[in-house]
Amino acid sequence: MAVRKVRCPQCGEYSLWSTENPWRPFCSERCKQIDLGCWANESYRVPVVETTDVPVDGDVL
Repeated sequence: MAVRKVRCPQCGEYSLWSTENPWRPFCSERCKQIDLGCWANESYRVPVVETTDVPVDGDVL
């Protein structure tokens, strides 16, 4: 059975997707820690569109 290779979400290099790679889907512990740091300092955000709509009679928020 062929071992699946995936791109590391941090650096883009190929890494093995197997139990032999303890950092999967990352290629190394360094890339995993960089990604964790980005989450911790809130670099990754989901965009939010704020609305100024005022509810009309009968509308439920």
